Amino acid sequence: MSEKHKPRRREQILQALAQMLEEDSGKRITTAALARQVGVSEAALYRHFPSKARMFEGLIDFIEESIFARVTRILSDVPNATERCGTLVALLLGFAEKNPGLARVMGGDALTGETARLRQRVHQLFERLELQLKQVLREAELHEGLRPCIPASAAANLLMAHAEGRISQYVRSDFKHRPTAYWDDQWALLSARLMCPVAQSA
Repeated sequence: MSEKHKPRRREQILQALAQMLEEDSGKRITTAALARQVGVSEAALYRHFPSKARMFEGLIDFIEESIFARVTRILSDVPNATERCGTLVALLLGFAEKNPGLARVMGGDALTGETARLRQRVHQLFERLELQLKQVLREAELHEGLRPCIPASAAANLLMAHAEGRISQYVRSDFKHRPTAYWDDQWALLSARLMCPVAQSA
């Protein structure tokens, strides 16, 4: 019976942690406070997660699974490279906006004072997204006769810097400055100079 309820309790702990990150913005979460939030003892927390770092890893796992499942669908459903890039960035901004507590993890704010391994995991998440954008931009030349107006690496980095900056503003403003605010206008400007026709050889 305990095994039957184990996944549910783990989920409750992670949901409570995400909620506390949202409601107690700027504060360091203790396992004692988290146990009170869940309504269990600290010992019960550690039966499901051997450390607080593992709890944060559980949140990062959820972020990765949620985002990259949607990335796969975008790559399948959206054929145009420019639209793909815009949709991928909008996905990241929208996910952060809908999950303020997780936005603190994505921005690194919630990981201050925690193990460096957690910050590296988040770094790898953004690196993976940037690599995906770079691949989309490079494939446009093959499939659409277009290329990024600046090198693909620089273009992908620009898009990710914009997304990360918007998420950082969201966290820093205590979730008042929405990441998706102004996105349509900003994307219109970015996308207008993102791709150029491939020069035809004489």
